[in-house]
Amino acid sequence: MRKWASLQPCVAKIEHDLVHGEKRWAPMPFGRPISYIGTVMKLAPRLLGWTLSVALTACSCSGPLSPSPTQVPDSGSLAGPSDAGEGAEDAASQVPVDAGVASVSDVGPSDLGGQQGASDLGSSPSDSGVGAMPSRCEIREYTMRCQQRTERLRTGHTGLVPREVHWQMPLGNPPADGWPVAILFQGSLFTAETFWRVLDSSILGMWNQGLLTKTLLDSGFAVITPEAHAQGFTAWDTNIPPVSLAWRTAPDHAFMMDIFDAIDDGDFGPLDRSRMYAAGISSGGYMSSRMAKEYPHRFRAIAIASASYATCAGPVCSVPDDLPADHLPTLFLHGGADSIVPISTARRYYRALRDLGVDTSFIVEEGTGHAWIDASPQEILSWFRKH
Repeated sequence: MRKWASLQPCVAKIEHDLVHGEKRWAPMPFGRPISYIGTVMKLAPRLLGWTLSVALTACSCSGPLSPSPTQVPDSGSLAGPSDAGEGAEDAASQVPVDAGVASVSDVGPSDLGGQQGASDLGSSPSDSGVGAMPSRCEIREYTMRCQQRTERLRTGHTGLVPREVHWQMPLGNPPADGWPVAILFQGSLFTAETFWRVLDSSILGMWNQGLLTKTLLDSGFAVITPEAHAQGFTAWDTNIPPVSLAWRTAPDHAFMMDIFDAIDDGDFGPLDRSRMYAAGISSGGYMSSRMAKEYPHRFRAIAIASASYATCAGPVCSVPDDLPADHLPTLFLHGGADSIVPISTARRYYRALRDLGVDTSFIVEEGTGHAWIDASPQEILSWFRKH
């Protein structure tokens, strides 16, 4: 009960923001009753999502709210008990560590510079990531909040569908060519605002999701988080037939083209269009793979958490045999106990890329389910800097 009582101020603030903070939509021209309907339609999915988040957080309060860091095992154990069939023989024979696979302990401070050093990221006040000051993000006992801006795009094939894009630039002066930028995609049923406002919950590794935003901003990366359909409380189109098989007809393709146009036009601040990256979890992880499949000229590298190839969905997954040899460098992060997206599906994608000679890495956190693993913020930062 003490933990729940500590959450009440945050819940009250969320309720206040939902009721009083929504000033962005334009008045509707058809009279007050229609305006009220529009307001209710806008707030309903957010109220539902935040209610779900708070309820799940309350359910998780029986144990420590902040899961203790889990040491990622030596990644030679890529095949684990959760993998039936493919890869099981690897565990039995204890094969050597795959090339390109690393555990958390394998990544040290020297790896964070990669091919481009911290000096290339502008005069951001901090380059050390989590815990650095000053920051656009504030961490309290059970909450984390990062300053964000929101742009509403009229998109879709009609150009009339409103979709929100949340974004922010680092503190400080941008580099001459603009800030490098990371586009982050949320998982199903959770708004993209959970990249910016987070309760300390183990559900989907939400705290690590917030830390990812903070780490990138503190380290000199602009962050853009588009909303999926219905204010984010649905899923991305990338693996939903029939548009998954005819991507140019997908509403999310039109949305991405409008986001790219907005980036080109400077609507999200001074950004370096030659240094764009993508990452996401679950449905957002599949969407990150879609970026490599459809818009490789736009991005330098991607990171996929708890997901696999763009058209896969949970255990139903077929990785094409004809992946391009110039596929974007891809980092995989997966919980060894993921029962929603079996780790074997991500491993299949990883091995296909490795066999092509693509720069790829696979990080496993044993005992973690369908969630951002603890290593995610620093590993993704390192991967983006490397490329």
